[in-house]
Amino acid sequence: MLALYRALTDAGLPLIRLVLARRMRRGREDAERFAERMGEASRTRPDGLLVWIHAASVGESLSVLPLVDRLVRDTKANVLVTTGTVTSARLLVERLPEGAIHQYAPVDRAAWVDRFLDHWRPDLALWVESEFWPNTLTALAARHIEAVLVNARMSPRSFARWRRVRGTIKELLATFSLCLAQTEDDAAALRALGAANVSVPGNLKFAADPLPCDALELARLEGALGSRPRWLAASTHAGEEEIVAAARRNGALAIVVPRHPQRGGEIAAMLRAKGHRVAVRSEAALPGAEDSFYVADTMGELGLFFRLTPVAFMGGSLVPHGGQNLLEPVRLGAAVVHGPHMTNFREMAREMDSAGAAMVVDDAASLADAVHGLLADPARRARMTEAASKLAAGKARVLDETIAALAPYLHARA
Repeated sequence: MLALYRALTDAGLPLIRLVLARRMRRGREDAERFAERMGEASRTRPDGLLVWIHAASVGESLSVLPLVDRLVRDTKANVLVTTGTVTSARLLVERLPEGAIHQYAPVDRAAWVDRFLDHWRPDLALWVESEFWPNTLTALAARHIEAVLVNARMSPRSFARWRRVRGTIKELLATFSLCLAQTEDDAAALRALGAANVSVPGNLKFAADPLPCDALELARLEGALGSRPRWLAASTHAGEEEIVAAARRNGALAIVVPRHPQRGGEIAAMLRAKGHRVAVRSEAALPGAEDSFYVADTMGELGLFFRLTPVAFMGGSLVPHGGQNLLEPVRLGAAVVHGPHMTNFREMAREMDSAGAAMVVDDAASLADAVHGLLADPARRARMTEAASKLAAGKARVLDETIAALAPYLHARA
C-alpha cells in the first residue's frame, strides 16, 4: 500500500499541481510562500539542535504553542513549526516566540518531502494529533530521524477507516518511538492499530494560554454595545448559522464568527434574506442599535469576542464536524454551550458536561433556551465558569508530563 501510494503521488504531479492551483485561486494557499509547499525552504536552517513540530491547522497549532514556548525557553533547541493552512500560518507568525520558525509543510510527495528534509535536517520530529502522511513518515523512518506523536487522538471514524488497512497504519505508527495520547480511549485505539509505546499525559489544549486580544478594540466595541445583551456563536460551520438565526430572540445581539472567514459575505446575505439587520466586521462596521447580527469575518479575533460576550456557543457541534475547544471561552469568562457532535473533543466535553461546566443543545429551540436563559442568570453563568476553571486547573500537569516524556529524546540529541 505504501509503495503504491508513493508511485501514485510521484506519477500524479500534474493532478497535484492542478489541485494546488485551484486552492490558490480560492485563497487556501499562500501565493508568496507557495514554494514551501514543494519543500523549498524560505529560511536558513539555524545551527544546532532542531526540533520539527508538525501541526496540521489552527486547532493543532494553538494546542502546541505552550509546548513550543517551553522548548524554546528551557532547552537549547531551535523549533521549526509546520502547518498546511493559510489561517494557521497567519496565527503562528503572530504568536510564535522568538527562536521558533514557521514554514508551510511540504505536500506529501516524496521528492518534495526529501527536499524539505535535506534542508532542515531535524534531529527530532514531533507529530501533532493524527495527520499521518505516508511519504513523510516513511522518509523520517528511512533517515532514522526520531519521531514522537504528541497530543495524539483517534476519532471513531478514523479508527474504523485505518482498521481496514491495518498493516499500513501499523507500519506508519512504527515511525514513532513514543505516542502521547490525549485520553485512554485514544491510547487504546492507537494500541489496537499497532502502536507499541503509548502513554496518556492528557490533552495539551488544557495547558493553552487564554487567547489574546487588542485592548483598544475591545474598549471600542464595548463602547458601541453599552449594556446591550449579546452572545457569541464561535467557529461556526455551514448549516449552523441558520440555526443561530432561528435561536436569536428580540433585543440581544448575536455575534457570529465563522470558522472560515471567507464565508462572511454569504452568511450576511443569508441573514439579510431572513429580514435581519446585519453589520459585517470586514467592512469596518460596528454593530448598531438596530442590528440583530454582527458577522465577525476576520482572522485571529476570537479572544476579543470571548471577552465581549458572557455566553458562547461553540460551533462545529450542531453539524457533524467534531466540535471546537470548549475551554477557550471559559478562560475568558464566557459560559459555554455546545451541540452533540463533539468527537474531536469528546473527553473534554464529557468531563465539562458532567461537572456542570457546559450546556448541551441539539436544535434552534434548545440553543435559544440555553443562551437566553444564561444571559438572564448571571449566577448560573458564574457557577459554570467556576466549574470549568477548576476542571482546567486539575489538568494543568499535562504540559509538564509531556515535557518530561520528551526529555530523553531531547537530551540524547543535545
